[in-house]
Amino acid sequence: MNTTLRLSVISLLALLAFPSANGQLSDTASWAANLQNDFRAIPDITYRRANGVELKIDVYQSRNTDGPAPTFIYYHGGGWVGGSKEANVLRLIPYLEQGWAAVNVQYRLGNVALAPAAVEDSLCALRWVARNSEQYGFDTERLVVSGNSAGGHLALTTGMISSEAGLDRQCLGNETPEVAAIVNWYGITDVGDLLNGVNQKNYAVRWLGSQSDMYEIAERVSPLKYIRENLPPIITIHGDADPVVPYEHAVQLHQGLDRAKVSNELVTIPNGLHGGFPADEMLRAYGSIFSFLDSHVNN
Repeated sequence: MNTTLRLSVISLLALLAFPSANGQLSDTASWAANLQNDFRAIPDITYRRANGVELKIDVYQSRNTDGPAPTFIYYHGGGWVGGSKEANVLRLIPYLEQGWAAVNVQYRLGNVALAPAAVEDSLCALRWVARNSEQYGFDTERLVVSGNSAGGHLALTTGMISSEAGLDRQCLGNETPEVAAIVNWYGITDVGDLLNGVNQKNYAVRWLGSQSDMYEIAERVSPLKYIRENLPPIITIHGDADPVVPYEHAVQLHQGLDRAKVSNELVTIPNGLHGGFPADEMLRAYGSIFSFLDSHVNN
């Protein structure tokens, strides 16, 4: 991993380094202090309105990029019922430092609208990126979607669901953007598995609510349902001791993609829980991610 990317990931893990005893900034803190000179932020752009809510995205761009930039589209975690884009800005840093643009997405949580609303919003955000690519310098040939936990699920569904599923019918415009790759951090791949039985999770029950067709909806928004040939390349990072999203979800996705001959990689974090991985494992994961993207997006 190159020095710049290493500093990016360290800053992601440690936020900002403190000044040393003699008042000098560390290399990481000096790099972070220059962020405002190297990047511009355009916050809270409305990309759609639903259930009386204006849904927002934030756009981050390098000031030093000529021409369209590869674009990282991020969906936050929180079990579809919590979390925020603002709390996850630091996850964008490694991509920004590589010269990418980044789009940080808000979507309807379960207290505003039950499933499949979050999936619909995620697809609409992707279409907004395509529709506004010229204005913001997004390279529509190099759109990468990513997220953690429920956000990983939304990244998977955004990149895998076909228009025939009808979940993008309420999106503005008629663009048909294609995702170049998916970076899935411990995302849910089988929503129905979390509604009952040994893997039942309260967040999934809350997201589906008491809808009479909850199991049909769960299948409709499960990435495993959409495995087929010609999907975008997918890299998954998942801890094998995850108590929140079963590791088996990552294994089933990996095996299914292999059978469909879809380029994919599973990065297993030994004894890893639900995120919060040790620094050396985070560095290994990001090294794998950028090698994967270099092979499939930047080649």
